[in-house]
Amino acid sequence: MEEGKRQKQVAAVLQEELNDIFRRLGLNMMHNGMVSISSVKVTPDLLEARIYVSLFQIEQPELAMKQIEDKAWEVKKHLSEKVKHQLRRIPVLQFYLDDTLDHVFKMEELFKQINNPQAPKGE
Repeated sequence: MEEGKRQKQVAAVLQEELNDIFRRLGLNMMHNGMVSISSVKVTPDLLEARIYVSLFQIEQPELAMKQIEDKAWEVKKHLSEKVKHQLRRIPVLQFYLDDTLDHVFKMEELFKQINNPQAPKGE
């Protein structure tokens, strides 16, 4: 189903504000890695927001996601202060791990193996 114009607008506002909130709360750098909001998808009724979190060079993504979930209430509180004049209701925030970056790295490794068949497979 195609996203509506209002859904896209709300998602863009939420993504921008959430990235700023993550930076201010210190959630953008954890476990010697980087955390960012890769995308936000909002339901048609604007009551739920699916936030896709991208983790870069973090060895334990489960631990990082748990830490983000533990701070979800604080994140929502800061978000409500930022967008209270733009939205009637603050959507329920659901955080998901965005693993597209991992897929990109795996695909690059496969292409390297295809282009250089003499290289060892385990590296």
